[in-house]
Amino acid sequence: MKKELMVFFNAVMFLTRIRVPAFVQHQPEFLQQTPRYYPLTGMIVGVLATLSFLVVNRYVSSDLAIVAYMITSILTTGAFHEDGFADVCDAFGGGWTKEKILTIMKDSRLGTFGVTGLIAVLCTKFLLIRSLPLFSPESVAAGGNPISGYLFITGVFLGAHGISRLMPLLTLQRFEYVADPDQSKSKPMANRRPGWTNLLIGLLTIVPVFYLTGWIFAWVLLPMVLVTLEMSRYFKKWIGGYTGDCLGAIQQLTEIIFYLGILLTWKYFV
Repeated sequence: MKKELMVFFNAVMFLTRIRVPAFVQHQPEFLQQTPRYYPLTGMIVGVLATLSFLVVNRYVSSDLAIVAYMITSILTTGAFHEDGFADVCDAFGGGWTKEKILTIMKDSRLGTFGVTGLIAVLCTKFLLIRSLPLFSPESVAAGGNPISGYLFITGVFLGAHGISRLMPLLTLQRFEYVADPDQSKSKPMANRRPGWTNLLIGLLTIVPVFYLTGWIFAWVLLPMVLVTLEMSRYFKKWIGGYTGDCLGAIQQLTEIIFYLGILLTWKYFV
């Protein structure tokens, strides 16, 4: 139990800027086993972002609440995944060989493709969330059920962050890491693929999401998996596998797929 706790806190340290207890040891052995806790860590990010959304939504407006939700998630993770997505946009947009792509990806500067990609992904998230049936204080006065509203949107936000962080486990399990592991902060994970047990634990972690939203929304897992595998094959075609930035790009795009799937299901089937 103590070892699992260490692994969990290492996952939190790796993916977020949340402070962990002082007794936590940061060791390669623990970091290597963190992927199974990526979805749980994502759901923790989702909880913090949801609280921010609900407070601002209650006292200000739904639009600003969405902005608060997005900013909270970015601050909590230190824009970890957004940075990876932007680097992938720059690298694959401006590079035509494996060496050039990897060189651009390692460059800390942000280029035109990266800026354009970030604007597109953030705007898309905002518009998709804005189109969802958000809980509002006015629904109480109109006879709506506030508890039901809270549960649904909470489930959506937890699922967006938790399930999108489950998807990179498929890439970790099936494809090769291609960047120089000696220069990577994820070197321990690059040296060993996570077993199927990690994926099973991740799947069990996200089960509560569909208790909150309804099981009809579980089909959204399918397009998320397909997008993950197609992106991974694309990365393999060009650079022979994946990098940490590629995993960040997968997280960002599958988060968007999740919002889109929830929206389409709610609009046409609920």
